[in-house]
Amino acid sequence: MRRNFCEVDVFTTTPYYGNPVAVVLDGTGLSTEQMQRFAHWTNLSETTFLLPPSGSDADYRVRIFTPVAELPFAGHPTLGTCHAWLTAGGAPRPSAVVVQECEAGLVRVRQTEAGLSFAAPPLVRSGPVDESLQQHIAELAGINRADIVDAQWVDNGPGWVAVLLDDADAVLALRPPNSVDLVLGVVGPYPDESPFAFEVRAFFPKNGATVEDPVTGSLNASLAEWLLRTGRAGAPYLASQGTALGRAGRVYVSTEPDGTIWVGGGTVTCITGQVEL
Repeated sequence: MRRNFCEVDVFTTTPYYGNPVAVVLDGTGLSTEQMQRFAHWTNLSETTFLLPPSGSDADYRVRIFTPVAELPFAGHPTLGTCHAWLTAGGAPRPSAVVVQECEAGLVRVRQTEAGLSFAAPPLVRSGPVDESLQQHIAELAGINRADIVDAQWVDNGPGWVAVLLDDADAVLALRPPNSVDLVLGVVGPYPDESPFAFEVRAFFPKNGATVEDPVTGSLNASLAEWLLRTGRAGAPYLASQGTALGRAGRVYVSTEPDGTIWVGGGTVTCITGQVEL
């Protein structure tokens, strides 16, 4: 059966400078195995499948797959899927807030001056990282333990553990580890005169090797919770990611008085067509 399909570049307004997500606009009737097989074939960091919502609280339901597993939540697929749903004629609620249903629950998405933004989901694991794991991370990253300013669990679904380095230059100087056994985020601040507050990099294991994600919504959301809570950042701020890969990801972070963190950026359709599934 042929199904409408698109690829959306996320956290950019310039095609091919962000992080692409593949979106199948109608996943009805597909089995988990079929979805996983197609996500493995696209070989993008994530592939999503739009489905009718389970109840009246959501506008649509989405299932999110990496090439090897299903995720309960991921940031750039959330924005890219919402972009695809709106482009295909999806109509948001009267409040203009789109409600996405995913395995992690309901996620709100809204249009802002920076583009689409999602409300950061709560962390499922937080707190300090023990000394032995910090030493292990330093060895993986090829840096001295003393180079790690701080480290925290910032897991909002994918399993993120994050380390803070002295500055953005230190983050950009990292060589990707040959192999990682955890989902690792690295962040460092830019000087005050920079348009960016932080440089971010994200690494995860895949088939025994290390993959660097170009721009990562879930990581930036969980980093924002940590950096804002500890006073290392003030909202709104702009983060840069993908520089080391020749991308130019721009992630906008803002907050509301109730403490809600919004994470967003540009979205642009790069490919449209049909796929046989």
